[in-house]
Amino acid sequence: MTTTTTQRDLPKPEFTDAEAGAREFPDSNARRFNYFTPQKRRQSHYEDVTVEVQPDPRHYLSQGWLYGFADGRGGYPLDWTALKAWGSDRPEPERFPGSGGRGYDWPALGWHEFRDPNEEWELTLYRYNANVVRQINANIDTARETKAFEQWNRNWVTFVERNIGAWMHVEHGLGLYLFANANRRAPTNMHNNAISVNSMHRIRTAQDLALYNLTLSEEIESFDGAAHIEAWNSDPAWQGVRKLAEQLTGIDDWCEAIFAANVVFEPLVGELFRSQLVQQAAPGNGDFITPTILGAGEYDFAQRDLRYTIAMFELLTNDREFADHNKAIMDGWLSVWVPRAISASRTLQPLWSQPDFKPPRFEDGLDRAKSRFSGILTQLSLAEPKELAQ
Repeated sequence: MTTTTTQRDLPKPEFTDAEAGAREFPDSNARRFNYFTPQKRRQSHYEDVTVEVQPDPRHYLSQGWLYGFADGRGGYPLDWTALKAWGSDRPEPERFPGSGGRGYDWPALGWHEFRDPNEEWELTLYRYNANVVRQINANIDTARETKAFEQWNRNWVTFVERNIGAWMHVEHGLGLYLFANANRRAPTNMHNNAISVNSMHRIRTAQDLALYNLTLSEEIESFDGAAHIEAWNSDPAWQGVRKLAEQLTGIDDWCEAIFAANVVFEPLVGELFRSQLVQQAAPGNGDFITPTILGAGEYDFAQRDLRYTIAMFELLTNDREFADHNKAIMDGWLSVWVPRAISASRTLQPLWSQPDFKPPRFEDGLDRAKSRFSGILTQLSLAEPKELAQ
């Protein structure tokens, strides 16, 4: 059988030098971006993959936002927070056909100055969290093999099943409903990255505690893996923290949410519970494993999340246009959230008497937490609120 092949006459491509990439520019072969000013002498890899990645009509999109909300607002409105950064109050330029970017004198430059000192982006998030989880799993596997859980006394088993599990609810609630929400509302990709990593730290810690709870249910015969639910819902010692955590997740202003959680709640409540109670009491009760899990969350905050928080708010309290405005707003936030945090801390006081081996006095721990909080305010050029004396 013979097959006849017909020669097809197809159009041939013609290059007119109008296609993308055809023109040669002075920086056509540049290996780094140059549309932003680096924080240091040379651009970092973090800046290359983070700065200005989120499109913003205050800089480049002269036609306005490409999408909007039902009420007509587009993109990331700056009035989603009461704080301001220099350039925020400049009038929006008039847009019309052919206007392009000419006379474009309206960037909210103060917001775009923020750089995360942790230089967090996608790769660093995966790498860091993978290392933390790997270490936690190794600690738990070692404890299983050496029968370390058998060294716990009965009162400590009860303490862990109720109170360590209850803290899991705090981590999950703030990670999912406070930080993840604030991430969406922040105006630049630099803020978005830092806040979303903070959210993932919280969610990962909640997951670590949930998996730990399952492990203890398997390893300790009398361990009640559901006891934390009753403690969170009904134990009077936890109701102050629960009320405060729920109030935090209801904050609409994204800057206030980050400020209330990382500047106020964490030093006065989070570190008080983790460092001044659990880390101090656990070893004396035969438990060397729980501190490593809570310690990972403690490190997340103390060495990473607090660093970006201070860098972010330090810019705002020293802003060239709105420093006084921002300090007044933050002082108002302190007057609201500090007494709530102190009250929540004091409701936790009965936990200090539950273990057989007691941690240092509650009042001593609270004093250290207040001192830590005062140091953070000093870094932000903010005065101590009178409510701290409660």
